[in-house]
Amino acid sequence: MNRQKTRMWFKSGTPWIWLNAGAVAIALVAVFGLLLLILFRGMSHFWPADVDAFYYENQQNTVTVIAEIIESETVPVDAVPGLDENQGDEKGNVTRYLVKTGNRDILGSDFRWLYDIDLQKQERPEDVMVLERIEWGNFYGYLNAVYEDGEKVAEGEKSWSEFISRLHRSNDIRERILQLEQGDIGAINYKLERLRLKERRLQIDDELTEEAISSLAVQRKTLDLEYKILLAETQKLYQQINRDSISAVVMDGSEVIVPLEKIVKAWQPNKMSFLSKVGFYGQTLWMFISEDPREANTEGGIFPAIFGTVMMVLLMAVLVTPFGVIAAIYLSEYARQGVLIRIIRIAVNNLAGVPSIVYGVFGLGFFVYFLGGNIDALFFPEASPAPTFGTPGLMWSSLTLALLTLPVVIVSTEEGLSRIPTSLREGSLALGATKAETLWRVILPMASPAIMTGLILAVARAAGEVAPLMLVGVVKLAPSLPLDGNFPFLHLDRKFMHLGFHIYDVGFQSPNVEAARPLVYATSFLLVVVIVSLNLTAISIRNRLREKYRALDG
Repeated sequence: MNRQKTRMWFKSGTPWIWLNAGAVAIALVAVFGLLLLILFRGMSHFWPADVDAFYYENQQNTVTVIAEIIESETVPVDAVPGLDENQGDEKGNVTRYLVKTGNRDILGSDFRWLYDIDLQKQERPEDVMVLERIEWGNFYGYLNAVYEDGEKVAEGEKSWSEFISRLHRSNDIRERILQLEQGDIGAINYKLERLRLKERRLQIDDELTEEAISSLAVQRKTLDLEYKILLAETQKLYQQINRDSISAVVMDGSEVIVPLEKIVKAWQPNKMSFLSKVGFYGQTLWMFISEDPREANTEGGIFPAIFGTVMMVLLMAVLVTPFGVIAAIYLSEYARQGVLIRIIRIAVNNLAGVPSIVYGVFGLGFFVYFLGGNIDALFFPEASPAPTFGTPGLMWSSLTLALLTLPVVIVSTEEGLSRIPTSLREGSLALGATKAETLWRVILPMASPAIMTGLILAVARAAGEVAPLMLVGVVKLAPSLPLDGNFPFLHLDRKFMHLGFHIYDVGFQSPNVEAARPLVYATSFLLVVVIVSLNLTAISIRNRLREKYRALDG
C-alpha cells in the first residue's frame, strides 16, 4: 500500500516541484550571499576604523607601531618562518595581525604583518590622526603644530581646530584650481585646437585667404588673452594653497612636514562618536562615487568609470534596438519562409554563443581601422596623421557591443511578433490599413514588451562585458569625459573608462594588492547596482507597456 502511495506521489509531479523549488532557493541564497559578501567587503572599507598603537620591547630594542588592523588570525608557530616553537602559546600558536601602517613614502609599504610576540601593550590613543593624501596613500601620526609660510601659528590642543579650518580653505582652493584647469583653461585649449584644425582644413582645400588668416588670428589672440588671465589666476591660487603646512610625529618618533595642498581630508578616528563616524562614512562614500581616481586607481573615486559605463550602455541600446527590431520584422513579417530564412535564424542563434573577444577583434579591424580610417580620410584630413575616428573610442565600443547583443534583440522581438494573433492583422487590413500602417500602429505597440525584454537582456550582458572593450575604446584613465560643455558636447571619438575594466585593472594590475582589494569589492558592488538600476528602469517601462496593451492581447 505504501509503495503504491509512493508511486502515485511520484506520478503526481510533486517531487519535481519540490526539487525545482529547492534549486531556486539554493540559487537565490547563493546570489544574495555573494552580493552580501561584496557589499560587506567593499562598503566596510569606507568606515573610519580605529587606529591602534602596538608597543614591542625585547632585549635588543623597543618599537612602536601605529596602524589600523585589517584582519587577525591565529596560526601555528612552525608555519611562520623565523619563529621558534617556544615563542608561541601553550598550544603552539601565535596571533598575527595584518595592519595598515600608511606612510608609504616613509616606510616603503603601507601594509605589514605583526605578531603578538614581545608585545608589551596595545592601546588606542585618542590624539592619533589619519590623513588621506593626494599621493602616497594614508598618513598616520600625531599632530604637532600648524605653520603659515613657515611660521608656527598653533600647537598643542588648539592645533587640531586650526588645522581643520585651514584644511577646508585648502580644499576650496584646490577645487577652484581644478575648475579652472579642467573647465575654463581646458575649454580654451579645445577652442585653440579647433582653430588650428580649421586653419589646416582651409589650407588643404586651398581656401586659406588673407581674410581667413586675419579672422583666425583675431580669434586666437582673444583666446590667448583669456588664457593668460586664467593662468595668472591659477598661479595666484597655487601660491595661496602653498601657504599652510603641518608638522606631525610618526611612529618612529621623527617629525615630518606635510603641506596642506597634499591633504584631502583628516580625522581622528579614536575620538569620533558613532554618529560622527556615520556622517564621515557617508561623506567618504560620496567622494568615492563622485571623484576622479588617483594613485594608479587605488585611491580617489570612480565617477568617470560610472559615467562611461552608463553612457556606453545607453548609446549601445540606442544603436541595437532599431537594427534588431527591423531585422526581426523582416524575418517574421516580410521574408518568404524557406531554407534560406531557416539558415539565417540558425546563424543568428549561433552568433549569441560567439565569444565576446571575437567581437572585439572584429570591431578593431572593421569599425576602427577600416570604417574609422576611411571616415578620417574623407572628413578629417586636417587632423592627419593623428586619428580622429580611426582609433578606439566610445562610438566603436557601443557599436561592437550592439553587434554582440543584436541576436538577443532579434530573437526576443520575433517571439513577441509571433504571439500576436493573426486576427488582429486581418482586422486591421480589413479596415483599410496598409501592411506598414498595421505594423506601425498595431503590431509593434503590442510587441513592445517583448522588445523591451530583449533590450533588458542586452543591457545586462553589455554592461558587464570587458574583453571586447579592451580592444575598441576603454582605457585605464581617461583625460576627459565623453560628454562636456565643448561643441559638439558628445564626443564619440573619445576613449572612456568602464567599471568592469576598472575592476580588472585595480584587481590584477595594481602594485599595491592589499590597498586595491577593498576597492575591487566596492567597484563590483557599484557595477551590480548600475546594471540593476538600468534593468529596473527598462522593466518598469516594459510593465507599463504590457498593462497598456493587455486588453488587445486578450
